[in-house]
Amino acid sequence: MAKQAGSKTRSGSRTGRPIMALLDLLGRRWTLRILWELRDGPLTSRALRSACDEASPTVLQARLTELREAGFVELGEGGGYGLTALGRDLCETFMPLHRFAERWKK
Repeated sequence: MAKQAGSKTRSGSRTGRPIMALLDLLGRRWTLRILWELRDGPLTSRALRSACDEASPTVLQARLTELREAGFVELGEGGGYGLTALGRDLCETFMPLHRFAERWKK
């Protein structure tokens, strides 16, 4: 079973409330972008870095480690990073916001 979201990434939540830990994780630079880029399928580190506008390799790896520890991302057998079932559920929660943003942009 996947680890609880935020099980090792509670640094931003002194309250211990899961929503605060999740928001802390999602608020870190590149985290949302990584999740968004993985929504359609696994990507290698190089492809993910390219998709993330050449984010620094150090920051990208740190975020991937955090996302793996939180149970949202996994390293596949082929070497690519992909979303876990929990990560796919999280991305699904973004879709109404994505649709709203598309309407707002017009």
